[in-house]
Amino acid sequence: MNLKTRITFWFTALTVLILVVFMAIIYFSAYQNRLSEFYEILEKEAITKANLLLDTSLDAETLQTIYRKNREILYEVEVAIYDSQENLIYHDAVDIDFVKETPEMFEAIRQSRQLRFLQDNWQVLGFEYELDGQKYLITSAAYDYYGYNKLQNVRDTMIISLLLGLVLLVLLGFYFSKRILRPVSDMIVEAEMISASNLHLRLKESNTQDELNQLSQTFNKLLERLEKSFDSQRQFVSYVAHEVRTPLAAMITELEWVLQKERDVSEYQTTIENILQDSHKLSKLTSDLLDFAKANYDRSEVKFKETRIDEVLLEASQQVQQENPDFKIEIEFGESFEEQEVSVEGNEYLLVLALKNLIHNACKFSKEKSCQVGVDVSGSLIQLKISDQGIGIPSRELSKIFDPFFRGSNKSFSKGSGIGLTLVKKIVDLHDGTIDVHSELGKGTHFLLNLRGN
Repeated sequence: MNLKTRITFWFTALTVLILVVFMAIIYFSAYQNRLSEFYEILEKEAITKANLLLDTSLDAETLQTIYRKNREILYEVEVAIYDSQENLIYHDAVDIDFVKETPEMFEAIRQSRQLRFLQDNWQVLGFEYELDGQKYLITSAAYDYYGYNKLQNVRDTMIISLLLGLVLLVLLGFYFSKRILRPVSDMIVEAEMISASNLHLRLKESNTQDELNQLSQTFNKLLERLEKSFDSQRQFVSYVAHEVRTPLAAMITELEWVLQKERDVSEYQTTIENILQDSHKLSKLTSDLLDFAKANYDRSEVKFKETRIDEVLLEASQQVQQENPDFKIEIEFGESFEEQEVSVEGNEYLLVLALKNLIHNACKFSKEKSCQVGVDVSGSLIQLKISDQGIGIPSRELSKIFDPFFRGSNKSFSKGSGIGLTLVKKIVDLHDGTIDVHSELGKGTHFLLNLRGN
């Protein structure tokens, strides 16, 4: 059973249930009102006949004749009058005598003053009546033909109305369920058009703030994360295919050359050194590519925690110096930074990796293999400035240094993979930070990194 059918079913079932309850209440109320009204009619008819017989001295035979004549046309009330000693004074039709009065019945009338009950759908009323100081016991009974007929008409009208309403409710339920779920049907059609080759497509969003629009927004956010993940995978595969091919081709060429014929020891040694150098380059490139892939993760997929920026900076500088003992790194903490423990909400591994790349690049492109790192706090921002007195970057290349695998005109000064600064930019963006660069040829380069502190 699909959602439209379920909505139609429950809408119809609940509405019918409510209607049935209200109809039952109305019918029961009408039934009780009919009973009460007819008992009042019985009492009035009985009192009228008692007055005619006892007060106006109308003879019993005339009253009985009226009863029999009316009974053939109308459902006349059958009245019986007894004195206080339970002796019969008058009866409309002794031969018919629908109600059989008993001493127990008279006793019940005396105790309750009025007795009401049903006998074969006839309503029977017994009560005490006082006239001129004398007490009488009166019973009256009749079949309420018109009342029952009206009740039956009410019941039939309710049943027919309920059946017609049921058909109408099914049609309305189906119409409204289809109308309400139309956005869902449209979303299904749009979602079926989205595949790995066109993840840029999105579901339509409305201006309303209902649950369906929230579902569209949530689904679109999911698509954005998937698209970013697919793009990262495609970029990673593209970068691996592009960059790993070169050192592998060089190693294969070296090996093929050395196997063509017998070589002397020095040539073998030179070939091994070249292959080892290419292997180191391939290892460094693989490590950079894996780090680059991590930096491309969605923020929700990266574990963030409170991280002290001074500890991250010291860890990054130590790693750089362990790998390059000839590098010189000077770290200076500003006065405002030293007065408080400053931390950021971030991933410690990625932050160390970003600072490590910046420090390594600064030292690598400096003739003295040195750099200066300044750390300070400005409001809620933590500012890190990495400076060197190196060869600098041409102004025309500053806008491209964060592009993947971009190697500037200074590539002859030092080797690299062209991933480092791209990796830094990705990590900074992942932490909602900013990074700016200023450089002059022959005077050095300054990277200014801003991160929001806790």
